[in-house]
Amino acid sequence: MPVEFIGAIRTKPVSELNNVQTFLNENIIDQDYIRELTLAHEKGGFDRVLVAYRASNPDSFLVASYAASISERLGFLIAHRPGFVAPTLAARIAATLDHFTNGRIAVHIITGGYDADQQRDGDWLDHDDRYRRTDEYLEIVRRIWTSDIPFDYEGKFYRVKDAFSAIKPLQKPHIPLYFGGASDPAVQIAAKHSNVYAMWGEPIAAIKERIAKVRAALPEGRSISFSVSVRPILGVTKEQAWEKAYNILAQIQKLRQAASVSSTPSQAVGSHRLVDFAQKSEIYDKCLWTPIVAVTDGAGNTTALVGTPEEVAEALIDYYDAGVTTLLIRGFDLVEDAIAYGREIIPLVRKEVARRERQAVTVRN
Repeated sequence: MPVEFIGAIRTKPVSELNNVQTFLNENIIDQDYIRELTLAHEKGGFDRVLVAYRASNPDSFLVASYAASISERLGFLIAHRPGFVAPTLAARIAATLDHFTNGRIAVHIITGGYDADQQRDGDWLDHDDRYRRTDEYLEIVRRIWTSDIPFDYEGKFYRVKDAFSAIKPLQKPHIPLYFGGASDPAVQIAAKHSNVYAMWGEPIAAIKERIAKVRAALPEGRSISFSVSVRPILGVTKEQAWEKAYNILAQIQKLRQAASVSSTPSQAVGSHRLVDFAQKSEIYDKCLWTPIVAVTDGAGNTTALVGTPEEVAEALIDYYDAGVTTLLIRGFDLVEDAIAYGREIIPLVRKEVARRERQAVTVRN
């Protein structure tokens, strides 16, 4: 299968290399930066960019709408947390934006790994109930997108009567759904509803196990694709790449110490898994590096692939061989790294995947 590359955009220059309060200061939306970052990904050959969600961040649908207006080809993976708008309304918003972007959006469902961030938006459900609500939410969203007639629905969290939308997604049968979450309830709901199951950068053996687990949970007749998220750190030589990696680690440690930051451990199972891997080893496989996970207590996508472009491309191909067809890669300087990935990594991986596809066709014939 072809490989899909996803990057990430934010509304101002910020990463783990900035002061932790940077994103909370004024001028949180820098339109020039969004433009520069969006076009860097489009010119670099990325298929999509992730627009993240947090309770204190600018709205992800509106950010994607603006970025789409200044690009021509690039797609947008819009992170969306169920439970804060009605599923019927969310379905109409997404379907409308799908038309205005000429079918360039996908929705990334994140049910939530921090109680504190949920509570900022008034959500007091526990972990498992959040996933039960997500199940109902996606059931309604998918029916709104596809049903030609009004329908009723009654569940524990949602009840609708004669629900219907005249606006349907431009993409058929509906807008692609990506899904994040490593817990058992997450796996079951992802297998039931999503098109792509998203994982953070774990060792290859663990990724294979998780792929097998999700496939085992699929209802009969359903298929699903898989995504892995990593942070490539590149150097002209292997030695330069590792020097850069340790400089990034030292800068993150220094900033967090200066700000007296003590991370609140995530309640997300995926974060716990990353922390466990980091405690067991600093390096896995060819060049999967975990110390930033340990420093940040598993906050989000923090495992790195460290090496030359050729070494990192080989490591990404290993994920492809394991069954992963979507690769989410973002750096610590989003613009410069997106440019570097588009120039040095994406062409290498696409070339190797195309070679393997041609080889497979030859073997079949």
